[in-house]
Amino acid sequence: MTTSTRGASAPAVLVLEDGRTFRGRAYGAVGETFGEAVFSTGMTGYQETLTDPSYHRQVVVMTAPHIGNTGVNDEDPESQRIWVSGYVVRDPARTPSNWRSRRSLDEELTAQGVVGISGIDTRALTRHLRERGAMRVGIFSGEAIAEDATLLAKVQAAPQMKGADLSGEVATAETYVVPAIGTKKFTVAAIDLGIKGMTPHRMAERGIEVHVLPATATAEDIYAVGPDGVFFSNGPGDPATADHPVSLMRAVLERSTPLFGICFGNQILGRALGFGTFKLKYGHRGINQPVQDRSTGKVEVTAHNHGFAVDAPLDAPSDTPFGRAEVSHVCLNDNVVEGLRLLDRPAFSVQYHPEAAAGPHDAAYLFDRFVSLMEGQRA
Repeated sequence: MTTSTRGASAPAVLVLEDGRTFRGRAYGAVGETFGEAVFSTGMTGYQETLTDPSYHRQVVVMTAPHIGNTGVNDEDPESQRIWVSGYVVRDPARTPSNWRSRRSLDEELTAQGVVGISGIDTRALTRHLRERGAMRVGIFSGEAIAEDATLLAKVQAAPQMKGADLSGEVATAETYVVPAIGTKKFTVAAIDLGIKGMTPHRMAERGIEVHVLPATATAEDIYAVGPDGVFFSNGPGDPATADHPVSLMRAVLERSTPLFGICFGNQILGRALGFGTFKLKYGHRGINQPVQDRSTGKVEVTAHNHGFAVDAPLDAPSDTPFGRAEVSHVCLNDNVVEGLRLLDRPAFSVQYHPEAAAGPHDAAYLFDRFVSLMEGQRA
């Protein structure tokens, strides 16, 4: 990515790897950027989306037309920086209005060097991605604009998401601790593959002291903290490349330590159990995805951000090296696996985000389910 200063009046062009082009105005920093074009269907929560490490190396298209109306505050970021590689909106707010707002979204994107584009038909772009699938994209503005053929060649030379090993690029380098709120009841070792700040907070609310470990942590590092449970976080990239996290999870499963994984952690559990993973055509992203908990029949509206999924049988439990496993949750839009559960060991995972800082909170009970596993193991 190359960027220069803010320039909302500068022309900008978005070029997809199949050659389709959209022209608009610069939004945020001026320059050029590349990534995988994906769309998010959330009408709110843009600040949480931007700072989600799972969006590393992705250009996010917002399907809601009006973005930026509540500005940017200092309370809602999910990490210390914006992780999206580019940002696409139709109608940016002219003036933010919210009592917590400290600056405009445009100013924040510029300050962090995030190249964006506004004023394009995001509905047409979203329909194109739904029909053709997520693909590489470039955004160019100001002096970065050149002949269409030149820009297309740059996009087609950019790395693809399939085969990308990215969790190590977003994870913490050093272990840190999020203390329990109130009385400490449990200790959890959380493997950071791209963890969001609200996740350990949700555990801390339940009396859990969370030790957040780097993605390179070993089994010895995990058990050095004396954990009652182990957590594997969300994160970016292709789960087919995540050999170390898979090996690490198998070590945890062998010791029958209560285990909970979300998003990337769900894909890691799938691989640890012997299932495959595959890339979805355009993924699930947003805060309005319907999922059914198959154990209760309850339908939840949930927050998602994933472009890969687990390939596991839906119709019956499967035999694995760690006992029987079953698909616990499915997406009602397309029957994609949204959760796994071991029947003979204390381990489960979901493909979505129960911490859901921007809402909804239908899946918050999953943290209580993790607590129940640890209580059962202690008893």
